[in-house]
Amino acid sequence: MKVVIYPAVEPERLQALAAAAPGAQWVNAATVSEAEAAVVGADAFLGKITRAILARADRLVWVQSFTASLEHYMFAELIDHPCVLTNMRGLFGDVIADQVMGYILCFARNLHTYVRQQVERRYEPLGGESGRVGVLHGPAAVSSMDRATVYLPSATLGIVGMGGIGLEIARRATAFGMSVRGVDWHPERVSPPPGVIAVHGVERLPELLAWSDFAVIAAPETPQTRGLFNAATIAHLRPSSYLINIGRGAIVVLADLVNALAERRLAGAALDVFEIEPLPADHPLWGFPNVIITPHTAGYSPVIAGRHLAALVENVGRFARGEPLLNQVEKALWF
Repeated sequence: MKVVIYPAVEPERLQALAAAAPGAQWVNAATVSEAEAAVVGADAFLGKITRAILARADRLVWVQSFTASLEHYMFAELIDHPCVLTNMRGLFGDVIADQVMGYILCFARNLHTYVRQQVERRYEPLGGESGRVGVLHGPAAVSSMDRATVYLPSATLGIVGMGGIGLEIARRATAFGMSVRGVDWHPERVSPPPGVIAVHGVERLPELLAWSDFAVIAAPETPQTRGLFNAATIAHLRPSSYLINIGRGAIVVLADLVNALAERRLAGAALDVFEIEPLPADHPLWGFPNVIITPHTAGYSPVIAGRHLAALVENVGRFARGEPLLNQVEKALWF
């Protein structure tokens, strides 16, 4: 069995991978030309495969991506190739869900506004006169301009994409007492946690958005999701609703989101991913006080590196033993 890695991994990681497949021949390629030469006769490839590398492969049966997202990975020849493709999904669900709840809590308790006021040394409660707070009651919500405190057990959360990340968001949201629904491209494959009201097909997305006080995009970028949240889709949200995107930047048309915010057709938005990254310094999104911007960091955590290596080691061992691989991708769907 011959395995090629590109880009090269550090010696400690290579040692752990090699231990999972005793007797295998390993090539830890430092350059793309080295990978192209080494892939001849290789059974498996770990890392970033290219058209040129795949063209030289003559017996390749397994390709392992080092990433969960595949929008920068897929190409027609790889989709058509008979090899099995696996990715790194399943590592980030709880970590990203924590960030989503952070956004929700910021909006619910106006923390995003109070942080700005702290910078200005301004001690000023929101929501009208001192001591008075508003309460959000599902679809019959107060206007976004009332800046009311949101009572989460009376709030609704719609999740777009009920994969591993979406399910973890649902678990946390139900623990806060929120009413949770979801839509997915394959709802028949979803086993929602207790407390989730329903998971429907994506054809019911407009209904989900109209119902949601908070709408979270937790879907991958695919040909079907790119540009999905355009002006027409965003229009289904209410002026009291918040849009959160921790999926992929290409899913939300930023110009349409900016227009909705400028026209006060949304209460606010929290974005970790963008059509263009880094988000340009002159982009109008920076100027909205009801927008939270984070620099594609929702998946950051000290636990991820260990999980990443453990997942690779597990799949290498499975491949060496002839067992089914984890996280197999439907290549034509990109996930």
